[in-house]
Amino acid sequence: MKFPSITAGFAALSLIATPALAQDPARMDAVVGDDAQKGEFMGAVLVARDGEILFDKGYGSANLEWKIANDGATKFRLGSVTKQFTAVAILLLQERGKLTLDAPVKTYLPDAPASWDKVTVHHLLTHTSGIPNFTSFPDYGKQKTLPATHESLIARFRDKPLEFQPGEKWNYSNSGYILLSAIVEKLSGQSYAEFVAANLFKPLGMTDTGYDSHAAIIPRRASGYAPSKDGPVNADYISMTIPQGAGALYSTTRDLLTWQRGLYGGKLLKPASLAAFRTPYKNGYALGIGVESKDGVTTIEHGGGIEGFNTSLAYDPDRKITVVVLGNLNGPSPGKLSKSLMTLARGGTVVLPSERKAVTIAPEELVQYEGVYEISPTFAITMRVKDGKLMTQATGQQEFELFPESKDRFFLKVVDAQAEFTRDAAGKVTGLILHQGGRSTPAPRK
Repeated sequence: MKFPSITAGFAALSLIATPALAQDPARMDAVVGDDAQKGEFMGAVLVARDGEILFDKGYGSANLEWKIANDGATKFRLGSVTKQFTAVAILLLQERGKLTLDAPVKTYLPDAPASWDKVTVHHLLTHTSGIPNFTSFPDYGKQKTLPATHESLIARFRDKPLEFQPGEKWNYSNSGYILLSAIVEKLSGQSYAEFVAANLFKPLGMTDTGYDSHAAIIPRRASGYAPSKDGPVNADYISMTIPQGAGALYSTTRDLLTWQRGLYGGKLLKPASLAAFRTPYKNGYALGIGVESKDGVTTIEHGGGIEGFNTSLAYDPDRKITVVVLGNLNGPSPGKLSKSLMTLARGGTVVLPSERKAVTIAPEELVQYEGVYEISPTFAITMRVKDGKLMTQATGQQEFELFPESKDRFFLKVVDAQAEFTRDAAGKVTGLILHQGGRSTPAPRK
């Protein structure tokens, strides 16, 4: 995990909010507005508890050239949030006796190469097939603009060697969801778009969700943007024939609330199928969704990223809390905001960067934090005291000052990141936890 590059976008806010009561819409607005004012987020958000909408607001423009505002009816490309719809489609086919998750892919795609003989449908759903991810190939940037069919997409990766034996490891692979899309079409006799429309969207009344297309006129569809040093620019083109069931759907925040209520309310799947859908296999990944259980609290979440759009759809099954963040400006903000809004909806607090206050710690006390903290074999964070200040430098990046918020907890002012130092039973500093972008990453001291 890296500290982001430092740009003018990290300027301080002119209005400094004070922490307010959790679940207060004004506090949610302040948290999202912080990123929006810094130019890091543009889109729409929705927070609901058991069907009751707590917060529903748009930020920025659905189209910057026409200054059309985003809101809960704006349609955004979902990117990989699409995967859960594909997983539910597969589970429906299993309920109808069309397939079995534990059956080899070759059962349904007979021309699959011999190297896939042990790859099952379940392996595809859980990213444990070992089939390499075609969107990570060096030539993907050149090929993403060209129209494709399932056959031509599969041809891009079918002859590549497996990265590992099926089921042994986990590695995110859009290739698997291309194969799942092909299976849906073969077994249903419909296109992927037709199947999900008829079997998922129509039964739930999701009238603002569908398969995206450049050719189609889609009312209230947002344009997608990418950041640049001079501000947002139009995002790169991608042929929507490529993402398929891995990332081609569009929706609104309000339709996705309908999806969460219908899916987890048992309106689509039988209890056994819904249980399978939610059961993690490896790396906390279930069927098209991530499942995290920590301190007795469960979060079901999946993010999405595609040219011009980043998204997050999260659910707390015990409290029936839904958080939807759909952005039409590429960047990490939707994922971070999703976690912050979920925290607020659960009754927790979120501190904005502008609200953090530094305390004074004597230079001789800062020495105990010096050292190298390894996040991965190739990425580490070095701490050293310089001129009475604790300085931090990540591999390949600039050195910045860390400001103490309390004993063992420090924060950066240049980016929204915090370092929480950990100690052993004897009180010696043994590592740190990097809190950034909604993630907490441990780094032991070398």
